[in-house]
Amino acid sequence: MTDSSMGFGVNVDPGEVGLDARRLRRIDTHFSRYVDDGRLAGWQVMVSRRGKVAHLTSHGLADKEAGVPVRTDTLWRIYSMTKPLTSVAAMMLWEEGAFELSDPVSRWLPEFAEPRVYTGGPAAKPVTVPATEPIRVWHLLTHTAGLTYGFHRTHVTDELYRVAEAEMGSADLATRVRGWAKLPLAFQPGAEWNYSVATDVLGRFVEVVSGQSLDTFFSERILGPLGMTDTAFWCPEAQRHRLAALYTRAPGAPGTARIDAIGQEVMRPPVWLSGGGGLVSTTRDYTRFSWMLLRGGELDGVRLLSPRTVRYMTQNHLPGKADLATFGRPLFAETRFDGVGFGLGFAVVDNPVAYRTPTSVGEYHWGGMASTAFWVDPAEHLTVVLMTQLMPSSAYPLRSQLRQLVYQALVD
Repeated sequence: MTDSSMGFGVNVDPGEVGLDARRLRRIDTHFSRYVDDGRLAGWQVMVSRRGKVAHLTSHGLADKEAGVPVRTDTLWRIYSMTKPLTSVAAMMLWEEGAFELSDPVSRWLPEFAEPRVYTGGPAAKPVTVPATEPIRVWHLLTHTAGLTYGFHRTHVTDELYRVAEAEMGSADLATRVRGWAKLPLAFQPGAEWNYSVATDVLGRFVEVVSGQSLDTFFSERILGPLGMTDTAFWCPEAQRHRLAALYTRAPGAPGTARIDAIGQEVMRPPVWLSGGGGLVSTTRDYTRFSWMLLRGGELDGVRLLSPRTVRYMTQNHLPGKADLATFGRPLFAETRFDGVGFGLGFAVVDNPVAYRTPTSVGEYHWGGMASTAFWVDPAEHLTVVLMTQLMPSSAYPLRSQLRQLVYQALVD
């Protein structure tokens, strides 16, 4: 099902913006197979170029059990695609002179005043040493703070996070951040890249610096001004008919299994506001966010950031312009990190050849754990958003395959 009726931007014949319509339909053919053979319940893809919608396509069901098809207003849990919004929020405050990127986070979050770093021992009795330098705002934005996630299961500190999460239960964001600050870092700040709760800590930092709760800051400073009317930290009852169900791979079978225990978490106001993964959004809304980035921080006369700030955020900030394959810890099995560095909230392509993708130098992107993804390619004036609801994101190589199919359709 292809729908060109979305009321935003300008919907054009793909040829007007240098895309081949026949080749774009390969996206539909390829990803429809994922639905037809049961690997996905449904999905939606938006391809835009030069601020114009060249391809909007959907296939399958948002809710298999209820028989609800994917529609243009379907709501999706975007999880870690929340992170770029939190990074933008922080940099909006930075543009106001509220802090410097080199400032120690402890100036605003004193719980991080004396971080310690794990050096050995079991989780029950870890050996630690003092950090050689403070955790700085820059470390949070680049995931080089030494923080981690409990779900990684690759390091002793991951286990410590799992134990702490169980103990914190229904704690709010401020309490969680204080709890994480008590745990040892996985490495010295700045020494490695590790995907982590850093952006959740950054969300708390935004709250303290701005004097607003994260949801209020988002609503008043980002979502409202950009017209992202369907993006929020939870889905109210009146909109639940639009919310896609959440699925995982069925054990021992090619199909999917519904996971309401996790999926229903967004049906009530959250106990804590996750700047690292808490938002629900639509393809329309997230495309507007991506357009703002592509246009250098401005959309429809509303400016959130300066063009220079966006360019600065979307450069590789890792030491020596290292890539994540060498400087980072292994993470997503379906995503290559060769030739990909990290900026202030985004993965950034430095070497398309090493990345094995005909994208551009400077393309930046990220995704969510339910297999959602987006990228912005300034050189090609291109933005792409993929929405679906399958956990984990490593189940299938959706992101790399979508890149393949989009770039082969560029013909100018």
